[in-house]
Amino acid sequence: MAGEENPHAGKGSSVLLDIGGDIGALVITMPAELDGEEIELRPTGQPAVAVSHAAYHTHGHGHGHEGALPHVAVVPRPSPAGAVVHSAVFFEVPEGSYELYVRPDGPVQLRADVAGGAVTEAVWPR
Repeated sequence: MAGEENPHAGKGSSVLLDIGGDIGALVITMPAELDGEEIELRPTGQPAVAVSHAAYHTHGHGHGHEGALPHVAVVPRPSPAGAVVHSAVFFEVPEGSYELYVRPDGPVQLRADVAGGAVTEAVWPR
């Protein structure tokens, strides 16, 4: 059915990263105690309202998030070693410097530079 969301989204399912050119991805290892929290991404030094949500393609599923910044949930995911690791994954992120925080307006907890054509990995501070 058109417009229906992936029923497994946000439940630790696999993530497909579409990167290349000036588009990268950001994978953040998160503390388990943040399970279910929403993490927001904004260009460094810009206020939350100054960025168009459509530029990031992180949600693109018609939830009425127009004007909002890209955000993803912290979810447990299986690691190749068999352990469970909590993470937040931003895909299709334009190359640049970003600030991350717990939504809606928590203090900035992490800064990351995303490179085009690459997966940037970071660890959320405890």
